[in-house]
Amino acid sequence: MLTASEVVKGFYVAAQAGDGAGILAILHPDFEAHVAPGLPCDAGGAFRGPKTALARVWGAIFSAYDTAPYDETWQETADGTVVVTGHYRGTARATGRAYEAEFAHLWRVTDGRISWLHQYTDTARWHEALVPAAG
Repeated sequence: MLTASEVVKGFYVAAQAGDGAGILAILHPDFEAHVAPGLPCDAGGAFRGPKTALARVWGAIFSAYDTAPYDETWQETADGTVVVTGHYRGTARATGRAYEAEFAHLWRVTDGRISWLHQYTDTARWHEALVPAAG
């Protein structure tokens, strides 16, 4: 059986590959996401269910950005929560502007699948990339 960190690592592999089916495959049927308020594309807020989260969070973001989360540090807490920090890197599709935004992800794994995510990110960096460059 995979550790919680190994299960979560599968999310980053799938997200970096733009693999929506891969993301869905590792989400628990009762998956719950709490995404940073203010994230563009109406992707911020609370979402329940794997398909809802895929459409309203990752699908919305991937349609507006060529982007992925790149994990850098990992901690697993005594209660099994996996804490990952890193950076989102990519470009806004409409403007071609590159961006980089820090993140912290808190994950929970239940029955070998991701059941909960709480995401924190610098939403200002996301919005700045959507503004056409002056010139």
